[in-house]
Order: sequence, then C-alpha cells, then structure tokens
Amino acid sequence: MKIEDLLAENQLLKQQIKVLQEQIKVLQKMLFGKKSERFIEDSADQYLPGFEPSLDQPPQEEIVSISAHEKRKAKSTPINTISYPDDLPVETVVLDLKDEEKIDLTSGKPLVKIGEEITKRLAVKPSQFFIKQIVRCKYAVANNPDEGIKIPSLPDTILNRPSCDESFIGDVIVKKFCDHLPLNRQSEILTRQKIYVSRQTLSNYVNKVAEALNPLYDLMKKQVLDSGNIFVDETPVDELAPGKGKTDQGYVVTVVGGLSLNPENRFYLYFPDRKHSNFNQLLDDYKGVLHSDKYQAYQNIASKKTLTWCPCFSHIRRKFIEAEGADPELRVVGLDIIQRLFKIEENSAALSELKRLEIRRTKSEPLIDELINLASSNIGKVLPKSKIGQAFGYLLGLKPYLKNYLNHPMARLDNNVAERALRPVAIGRKNWLFVGSESSGQNTAILLTFAQTCRALKINPYEYFEDILSRFQSHPYNKLEELLPENWKKLHDK
Repeated sequence: MKIEDLLAENQLLKQQIKVLQEQIKVLQKMLFGKKSERFIEDSADQYLPGFEPSLDQPPQEEIVSISAHEKRKAKSTPINTISYPDDLPVETVVLDLKDEEKIDLTSGKPLVKIGEEITKRLAVKPSQFFIKQIVRCKYAVANNPDEGIKIPSLPDTILNRPSCDESFIGDVIVKKFCDHLPLNRQSEILTRQKIYVSRQTLSNYVNKVAEALNPLYDLMKKQVLDSGNIFVDETPVDELAPGKGKTDQGYVVTVVGGLSLNPENRFYLYFPDRKHSNFNQLLDDYKGVLHSDKYQAYQNIASKKTLTWCPCFSHIRRKFIEAEGADPELRVVGLDIIQRLFKIEENSAALSELKRLEIRRTKSEPLIDELINLASSNIGKVLPKSKIGQAFGYLLGLKPYLKNYLNHPMARLDNNVAERALRPVAIGRKNWLFVGSESSGQNTAILLTFAQTCRALKINPYEYFEDILSRFQSHPYNKLEELLPENWKKLHDK
C-alpha cells in the first residue's frame, strides 16, 4: 500500500475510534450517570441582561428584629407537618388515672382535676364496605289485582343491573388509572377483607364503563382538537398476542390542548402500531399549532402546511447534552443559547400575550439565529457520526420550523406538556404490564382521558366518576358536555 493510502486509513480509524469513544461515554452515563438534563455552566453569559448578580457586594442576609437581640433569618424553613380538613371525624380516647392514683400519698387528700392534655394523631381504618339495599315500595288497588302494581323505578346506572354500586366501580377505576393498581391486586386486596370479586369481573366492569362513556370521550376529543393549540406524544405499551407466545407493541398517544401555556384538557387514544397513517387520520383535519418531537409522521404532516408545527427544543437540548465527549466549547455554547431561550420563556410566562410576543421577537429570535449559525458554520468541521455532528444535523433538519412558536402567544418552546401527560402511562405500564387487546387498549385510553384530566384540573377523580356514572344514562344528550371534567368542576364549584 502507498503511504498516502496508509495515512488515509489511519485518519479514518482515528475518526472511528473517536466516534466509538463518544458512544462509550454515552453508555456509561446512561448506566452510571445522572439522568437530569439540567445544564449549568459557570459563565457570566448565562444570565439575561438586567438579571446579572452584583459583583460589587456579597449577597445580604435578611435581618429580622427579635425582642432583646437580633439574629439572622433562616434561609428556609423545612416543612414537616400534616394537614387535614377541620371536619374530619374525631374518635376520642380518654386516659385517666386509676382511683387509687387520684389520692395524694403525703396528705391523703383526693387530687383535683385541673385540666386536660390533648394529643392529636392522624389515624386510618381499612376501606369500609357496605351493602346498599334499595327497597322499592309496591302499591296496588285494594281488592282489585287487575289494576296492576305500581313500583318506583330503580335509579339509573351506567351498567345494566350491576351487582356493585357506582361508588365501588368508581373506586376501581381511580385505583387503576390514577394510582396504577392493577385489577388482580385490587381483587387480592378485596379478598383480604373477605369480599370476593374476580379480576375478570372487575375487568368486565371497567370495559363496560369505558364503552358507555365513548360519546363523552368524543366530545372531549373534539374540544381539545378545536382549541387550535395541541401537544402530542406517544409511548409504547405491550399488547397480548394470543398464539404467538409473546406480546405485540402498541402505542398510547396523548393529545393535550387548550388556549394556555399549560392546558389541562387532554385525551388519550390507542394505536396498535406506529404507522404514519394512524397519525394522519388523527390530525388530518386539524388546523392550528402542533407541538411534538421529530418523529417522521409529524414532519410529513407539517410539510403539508395545513398547520403550524412547533418542534420541541427539549429534544434539541437533549442532543447537545448527549454530546458530552465532543468539542466542549461548541457543546457549551449551544447549551448556553438553549438555556437562555428557556429562561426567556420562564420570565415571560406570566406576562400578557402581546408582551410575550414582543419579548420573543426582540430577545428569542436573535438567539435562534445564533444557534442556527453555530450549527451551520461548524457542521462541516465535525464528524457526521459524532454526537455533536448529530446534534447539529438534528437542529438544522428543523430549521424551517424553529421560529414558529415566536408568532403564537400560547405556543411553547417545548413539548413537555405532552411528555408530562404520558408519565402516568409510563408508571402504570410497569404495574399492569400490558393491555389485553386493541379494544382494551382503547378502553384504557378512554378512562385515562377522564382520570388524568381530573388530576390536571385538581378534581377529586373518585367524586367525579361516582357522580357521572350514577346519572350518565339519564342526562340529556344535548347537554352531555356538562359532564366533561372542566364543565363539571364549574357546576360543582358554584
């Protein structure tokens, strides 16, 4: 081989070694390092103009006046208390002295009660079950049986002649879809209290309720999509595949939407796979702002220009975080710019819409230009397969869409709203492990929709489910939107 060929091969091997060393560092961090993506660089440029700490004087500790002397105010007060409602039932246990102990041993005189010392402790009893016995009085015309019998109708219920009350069914739903307690464990817990309800029976109740609530779910879905400002993300969930000896992979998708930076309304849906056609069908008629990651299905939808796509800067930041073994200066500069963009959003969140848009145009837009320039001017100087090269490539692939959020006051820099909405699914699947079928997956999505929207709205989900399950069938269909969590809360807060 010629010397030139050997030198070229040597250079290629060096590049491959560098890429492999980066991959090893990433794997080591995944296994042993911190999972946080927080980036703090010791740099004077990390502060926004006007927010820099003073370098002339050390920070002053606050002084508070106390009678007879002065002391420094504690920087923080640890919170280690328990709070509970004032109307919580109280069971009093009185501890008294024995009769012989109420006599003074020296004088022989009886002791006089001068007061009481009261100690309060929060206590609990296991769930108390009871039988709700419904007695319906029957009437007839005396001595005339041909006139028939009159009897009150049974109260409306969402299920057909169930053996359990709505309060029980609501409790089962909340425990599974809020507290991540699988139905088999709930059945075991009931057995400990000598109440025997099989997992299959509980599963039947859950599926029947989800199917009955489907019209209300369609209303929630329409309301979120009509908001014109949505956040979408998906996560894998195992689905049983009878006969295969293994599970298939389905996906739970969340769509969070509303005219705010942190909307409460959301719906979930289940896809048996991650085909682009599923997402096309979901967003085919949608017109508005879409927040998501860089999954190709979203990019294809965005390319049609029927909506405004705002890609997630948290994912861009993650690429720079992963480039830990790369050129430290390039990585730090990129992370610093992204951090300043997030700081601007944090500081402008409470401002008016017009003021927020003005700050974005004057402060955020130049920073995005600076970030794009950093990537475009250096991507040719780094290895394409290196982590920093991949970060630059990821960023530049989103270049036409990076500034979209600047023009919409309720748009966000990230898709964290949707990622937070999927966190209960990620926790839940570690407990209930899989869905039984595609229809069970969709039923799971329906009940997650109402349970997690209640949590976002600070509604007690048990009270919500107990109420709507007891009157869903008799509620006027043209007023069904009154049972949506947001509207239900308004009616019950009056």
